[in-house]
Amino acid sequence: MSFRIDPHLPLTAEVRRIAKGEIEGMLRHLASAPDSPDKAMHGCRKRIKRLRALLRLVRTGDPGFIREENARYRDISASLAGPREAAALIETIDRLADSFPEHAAAEAFEAMRGTLKARRKRLLHEDRALAALAEGAAASCRAGLGKIDALVLPGDPEQAADVLAEGARDVLTKARKALRDAGERGEASDFHDLRKAVKAHAMHLSLLKKLWPKPIQAQAQEVEALGERLGDLHDILVMRALLAGDGDPLAGKAETKLIDRLLKRSERRLRKTCLAEAGQLFSDSPKRAVKKLARRARDDLAEGRGPAGTHRAA
Repeated sequence: MSFRIDPHLPLTAEVRRIAKGEIEGMLRHLASAPDSPDKAMHGCRKRIKRLRALLRLVRTGDPGFIREENARYRDISASLAGPREAAALIETIDRLADSFPEHAAAEAFEAMRGTLKARRKRLLHEDRALAALAEGAAASCRAGLGKIDALVLPGDPEQAADVLAEGARDVLTKARKALRDAGERGEASDFHDLRKAVKAHAMHLSLLKKLWPKPIQAQAQEVEALGERLGDLHDILVMRALLAGDGDPLAGKAETKLIDRLLKRSERRLRKTCLAEAGQLFSDSPKRAVKKLARRARDDLAEGRGPAGTHRAA
């Protein structure tokens, strides 16, 4: 099912269609959790991010519904975060080994990888934890699927165009603020906010591909790449916090010292790269960036209406 809004079709029907497709995808991933837990959890959370980006895009069109359903999928994602983070930490160590091949065979990597794998196994399989998580998440997804038809967005082309423009502008505004904070303060939370905004913007580029001006469409691959780099940086920051925490050590002192030193080197490089790339991508003001989108949305949405205000047959 296409993750793209057709501007020649009613906005409510398009958003309902896309939302249902994402929720059905979540349920398929959750059903496969017993056989492929890492893939299932990761796939489900990716679908949730797509759905939440869609909801944010049309937030002003039905604020009450969006607020309630966004909270639903935020809670589902949080419930699945533990298993996904456990797998992401192993992936972080593997990426670190690839980045520093001269150290890849060191005992530190094998020791920490083994500890992280054991930690992940306990998290997934103790007391049927995985099955309980998947069952609870699936029940909430099914409840959400039953509510999608209650979503009602403006049918007037002018109002529908304003809803899309406001949603897109809101995410761009958040990206610019997070970029400024990350550059000035550099806190992990600032980069986390920037990552979320970049990911949401990438999804909006996909959803509104038929409406974005060509110069912004051309940035789609760069935005996706920046989102991936910010994801890698997030995993490194989580890993460093875990190493510095009071929990059980993941390896001996010497091994931990080597891993942390390499993580710091990767973190410095990624911080610099992400700030530079985000600075280029979000240099334009959000208002100016969506001005053409709003105008085109009004034209295309109006084109899809018949003379009596009814929708033109596709």
